[in-house]
Amino acid sequence: MERVAKVERKTNETNIKLALAIDGEGSSNLETGVPFLTHMLDLFTKHGQFNLTVDAKGDIDVDDHHTTEDIGICLGQALREALGNKSGIKRYGNAFVPMDEALAQVVVDLSNRPHLEMRGEFPAQKVGTFDTELVHEFLWKLALEARMNLHVIVHYGKNTHHMIEAVFKALARALDEATTVDPRIKGVPSTKGML
Repeated sequence: MERVAKVERKTNETNIKLALAIDGEGSSNLETGVPFLTHMLDLFTKHGQFNLTVDAKGDIDVDDHHTTEDIGICLGQALREALGNKSGIKRYGNAFVPMDEALAQVVVDLSNRPHLEMRGEFPAQKVGTFDTELVHEFLWKLALEARMNLHVIVHYGKNTHHMIEAVFKALARALDEATTVDPRIKGVPSTKGML
């Protein structure tokens, strides 16, 4: 079964078309209008071995908030749709990723119970023109729409770019593990019989 999804979202603030293939080759075609987010999504795609296409137009003349948030919403919806009934998946994923002096850990549970727990502070409020508080906004909307339990821990770091990059790489690797189909698993990995 091909695990792919396409999502479109049009509001007064953004117009987004997004396509995701879980079982990809790490290729991306990204037009977000937010350069730092584009960079992070490119890393996410490569390290998760996903294929991701994003065509986003937003009110970036105001700031990057709406575009970043809505891309998180669309990516979460696409992930949830592409996973279908989640039959045979590992469900849980955990990854530590170092980036020079920074170390991040991401743990996910594709549980159908959305939650974001994020620990760690970024030293700088901006990376280039990107507001670093938008990392939390993106991750929360992703977790909410994918209906996953997402824990993000930035253990340490000094360079904000490195810290955020480690988070996105760890997120990719944790999701790659959680979405992997394990032939030993029959049905969904839950004693409830559903996720």
